[in-house]
Amino acid sequence: MEQVHILLYYKFQPIEDVEYFIRVHKRKCQELKIVGKVLVGKEGINGSVAGSREQMEEYREFVHSLEGFEDVWFKEEIGNEAPFNKMIVRKREEIVSLQKDVDMSKKGKYVNSEEFLRGVENEDIIILDTRNDYEYGVGKFKGAVNPNIKTFREFPEFVEKFKENKKKKIYMYCTGGIRCEKASLYMEQEGFEDVHQLHGGIINFRQEIPDKGWEGKCFVFDKRLVTKDGEGGEAIANCVSCGNASDLQRNCKNVACDELVVQCNNCQEKLHGCCRKECMHEFLEYSRDRAEKKRDGSWVAAELEQNYVK
Repeated sequence: MEQVHILLYYKFQPIEDVEYFIRVHKRKCQELKIVGKVLVGKEGINGSVAGSREQMEEYREFVHSLEGFEDVWFKEEIGNEAPFNKMIVRKREEIVSLQKDVDMSKKGKYVNSEEFLRGVENEDIIILDTRNDYEYGVGKFKGAVNPNIKTFREFPEFVEKFKENKKKKIYMYCTGGIRCEKASLYMEQEGFEDVHQLHGGIINFRQEIPDKGWEGKCFVFDKRLVTKDGEGGEAIANCVSCGNASDLQRNCKNVACDELVVQCNNCQEKLHGCCRKECMHEFLEYSRDRAEKKRDGSWVAAELEQNYVK
C-alpha cells in the first residue's frame, strides 16, 4: 500500500486579490490531483493537503513560488489513507476565526520543543491549551490549563476571565501553531506580559519528542479525527456511552444531534453510530420513515417540501 503524505501549514501574509489567489491555487491542486482543504483570506493562508510524496514535493514548490510565501514551513505526517475525500480551496474572512482585531504583522514569542518541555516540568510556568474542549479531552500536555471552549471564537471570553495571570509566564500550544499565532498576539494586546507559543505546535513537538510531556492522542480536523503519532499515547478519554477508556472521535449519526463525541467501536456498533439510545431511536425511526417513502414514491415530494417549500 502506497503511503500518503499529509502537509499542514499556514502563514499570516496579506493577500491583495484573494479571488485570483484562489483561482490559481485551485488550478494547481486540480493539476496535481491532490486532496485537502485550504482556507484563503486577506490575512493569509491556512491549509492541509495530502497525496503521494512526489505530489507533495511539487505542491511545496508551488507554494514557495508564491510571492510572500517563500518561507512557509510545512509540518508533515505519513498515513495509510487519504484523510480528505476531495480538494477544497475556499475564501474566509479569517483563516482562523477569533473575531477580534489583531495586528498580525507583529510576531509573537516562540519556544522550541525542548524549551516547552522544560516549561511543562516547571510549576512556575502556566501551560495553556488554546484548542477546543473536545480536543483537550483526548490529549493534552501534562498540567495544561483547559479554557473549556467549544470554538476558538470563545477564546477572548476565556482571556477576560484569565487576566489575573497577566504578569505570569505563559507557554501556550495548539495543533499546528496557527491558533497560538493569533491568540498570543491577542493576549499581548490585552496586557499579558510574558506569553510564548510552542513553535510548530503539537505535531512538531510529538515528532521531535514523542515520549515526554504529552498525554493521550492528538485531535486533527480531517477524516482521521485522532492521529496515532509517536509511541505509547494511551487513551485518556472515556466512551460517552459505556465509560470505558477510548480516544475514538466520531459524530453522532442522528442528524438532529450530530454531536462530536468519544465513543468506542463496540458502542458505535451497538448504537448504530449514535451517541445514546434516544438518538439511536430517532435515527432508526427517521431511516424507516425515509425507506417507506422511497418505496411508495412519496419521498420525492417529501424532499421537495423539506428543502424548497418555505
